[in-house]
Amino acid sequence: MRYFSVGHRLPRILAKRLFGDRERWGLEVQPDDPCWKEWEKTYLDFYVANQRQSVGNTVNHAGYTVMGKVDLQGKRVLEIGPGQIAHIQYWNPATDKSQVSYVLADIQSEMLDRSSEVLRENGVPFETIAVQRHGRLPFEDNSFDMVVSFYTLEHLYPFRQFLDEFRRVLKPKGQFVGSIPSEGGLAWGCGRFLTSRRWLFRNTSIDPDKIICWEHPNFAEKILSQLDAVFEKEELIYWPLKVPSIDLNLILSFIYSNPIAVDGASTQA
Repeated sequence: MRYFSVGHRLPRILAKRLFGDRERWGLEVQPDDPCWKEWEKTYLDFYVANQRQSVGNTVNHAGYTVMGKVDLQGKRVLEIGPGQIAHIQYWNPATDKSQVSYVLADIQSEMLDRSSEVLRENGVPFETIAVQRHGRLPFEDNSFDMVVSFYTLEHLYPFRQFLDEFRRVLKPKGQFVGSIPSEGGLAWGCGRFLTSRRWLFRNTSIDPDKIICWEHPNFAEKILSQLDAVFEKEELIYWPLKVPSIDLNLILSFIYSNPIAVDGASTQA
């Protein structure tokens, strides 16, 4: 299936206000840039203001509901960039949380501390792993029954190498579950222009045209196309309008599985 969005294809004078000035600043983080350094100091405040409060909280939770469609009982689960694990409230009520083996992986130790507390309070056995922004995941092949990723894939660059790592650590027929924003779509770009972009101007000296490029280098259409190339799609959910349009929706939730041929080779390129 070919995915397409109009938003980021608008004339540059409009698109750069919605999706960052990618032509000027590129997609790769510049760690010595003053805006990036300030962002590293303020992103937690930004997260609380825009993700856990106001309309951002409602939007995020719309994606978390996909967890009610999968079975975690007795599974070993890896979550990439777990945050507050707010999706735990949507797990199947019949799940015995003490029988789920959870591994948390993040580049930020502060976020791992927050995630750990949530699992501890819910009686979920877990371990934490601090990972690097780039490089091989510190796990053996076929280590997990499920990989979970909420609002993380849009951040990973270069994207394909991360996706190949997720497939490597996932068992045959294991599931890849999560959600992404409709990045690159009109609705998402306009929503950010009215919310988080304004917050940055009010509370920081950060140039949003830089940070948007570096924080969200991957458009939704690219993420979905690559997911289709690597995994086998079980379900793709568009929210809130349900129609299959990146431009008209805000959140895309997915369930994929790791396809393995009879001889043990992946059936996907």
